[in-house]
Amino acid sequence: MMRSLLRAGFMHAEALFNRAFGDRLNPLYHLGAIAFWLFWVVAGSGLYLYIFFDTSVAGAHASVQALATRQPWAGGLLRSVHRYASDAMVIAMLAHLMRYWAFDRLRGFRAWSWLTGVVLLWLVGIAGANGYMLPWDRLAQFVTQASFEWLDVLPGLGGTLVRNVIADERVSDRFFSLLVFIHIGVPLVTLLLMWVHVQRVPKAETQPPRPIAIALAVMLLALALLQPVIGQGGPAHLADVPATLALDWWLLGLYPLVEAWGPGTLWGAVLGATLLLLAAPWLPPRRRGAALNITLGERSFPARSGETLLEAGLRAGVPLPYDCRAGGCGVCVCTVLQGRVDPGPYQPAALTDAMRARGQVLACCATALEDLALELPPPAGADAPQRHRARIDAIDRLAPDVLRLWLTLEDGARIHFAAGQYLNIVLEDGERRAYSFANAPHDNERIELHVRRVPGGRFTTRAFKHLKPGDMLDIEGPFGRFTLQDGHRPMLFIAGATGFAPIKSIVEDALARGIRRPIALYWGVRKREDLYMPELPERWAREHPQQIRFVAALSEPPADGSWSGRTGLVHDVLLQDLRSLKGYELYACGSVAMIDNVLPRLLASGLDEAHCHSDAFVPANRRGLPVVR
Repeated sequence: MMRSLLRAGFMHAEALFNRAFGDRLNPLYHLGAIAFWLFWVVAGSGLYLYIFFDTSVAGAHASVQALATRQPWAGGLLRSVHRYASDAMVIAMLAHLMRYWAFDRLRGFRAWSWLTGVVLLWLVGIAGANGYMLPWDRLAQFVTQASFEWLDVLPGLGGTLVRNVIADERVSDRFFSLLVFIHIGVPLVTLLLMWVHVQRVPKAETQPPRPIAIALAVMLLALALLQPVIGQGGPAHLADVPATLALDWWLLGLYPLVEAWGPGTLWGAVLGATLLLLAAPWLPPRRRGAALNITLGERSFPARSGETLLEAGLRAGVPLPYDCRAGGCGVCVCTVLQGRVDPGPYQPAALTDAMRARGQVLACCATALEDLALELPPPAGADAPQRHRARIDAIDRLAPDVLRLWLTLEDGARIHFAAGQYLNIVLEDGERRAYSFANAPHDNERIELHVRRVPGGRFTTRAFKHLKPGDMLDIEGPFGRFTLQDGHRPMLFIAGATGFAPIKSIVEDALARGIRRPIALYWGVRKREDLYMPELPERWAREHPQQIRFVAALSEPPADGSWSGRTGLVHDVLLQDLRSLKGYELYACGSVAMIDNVLPRLLASGLDEAHCHSDAFVPANRRGLPVVR
């Protein structure tokens, strides 16, 4: 109930801030980055103050007061900025923590960031309280004595600390140097842990947008000018107790409780709250889930349980568009072509009901409930795809379930494409079906497509039963990035069924361009009749025996023993030949299930993910949305 109310509060506040500042400059979307930026403000101003600080008991208070009297527009101003930036950093961290708790973004792989964040709160609190000891005024006296009284109830101390600050003569310069050392050392540890804190967050933001940073700087300067920080009650005098003090409630809010509750009770409350925060990732409501797979274009990448689509993509190096990462801007909108998602919390202005009805979600909020196929809208300013009318010149039956279509553009033009790309066949109602170019780019007078029968498929049923030479089709393209990359590594090609089509285009293009890199082509099908044109790769291997090797594999060989070739799943056959794939470059094309099975096995065998290229054939889903490649 509390989490739901807090989440609703954040969503309402974010909507108001979006209207006031716009989604790109909403500070609630940049709380972590704001905390990072404020740390540098605190560190920079603190370094300047340290230059003029006297680290002796006798000189500490006088040196701090001199900042305001001798250089009010430098040291005095920066002292105030240092104080207000410290408070602002605590506020940003607490708001950041509450937001992640409200949206339940602390489980699974995020638990590490949550745990380190709790430790960071402790470190910032320690550094802040320690900073209030250094001016050695009446407030410093109160903070030092209360801190040591609080610490003295811990086992092994037994009142030994507070005895050092009950009389002025007991406080030595060495003790004061220790306080200064702590005030430098703890922030350094904090900085290190802040770096660790963001290591598991893909593309973590550590600097807010420049307008927000400028606005914060102006705000801190305004506060420093309107309400400058001054010493309280003169220098410390340990023989008596300060009567009235103005506390910094963000950094010193617990200190009045040392006297009101007693040190032991306060320790119990603070440690209990800390343990509760540390245990939060494993407290109810717990959600169980397994790693899932996401297909976007020719890329296929895993998503961890509870990971948003954006986080999964960025972690895999997929260049997804994003901005706020909080469901407010709509930049990361994508269409779910296959599978179910939890859309997560988002602003209705960024994702309307009409968009949801079209299957669209925000990648920064949505999490996968099962394997997904996604489609991104074209980037702003991108050229519209080329649209053509094409005539069917010929139809060849290559296998019982495979047709070859030869197309010629009606206007006599040619489509200029890269080997491995695909085009869309546009149906009468605007739906699209994607097929790879099977011909090489230099031989583009006609377009060669390999069409495999899909039971119940709208276009494939029409192709096998009704299409004939002379019929017209609407096509658009080219699309896709499953193309030959420059390099010198030996190339492995894995084709599943009609996944041979783009690989045929790539190999023929490589041969035409004189590329001499070694090529091993593995073509896996279920039955012998699915191997619809084996004579072509066999001819490649005969004509280029030093460069090309071809292996065909049947996963369901005939029972009569008439098949003398390799059997089994195509990637198992490959791994029987090559135990280590280190140093190879892979091009794999086939069904989503094939790609899902192939890639993890090959990556585990030494294949470098940066040299792994895949194209998954994704059928149109039951909502009738376009095919994604």
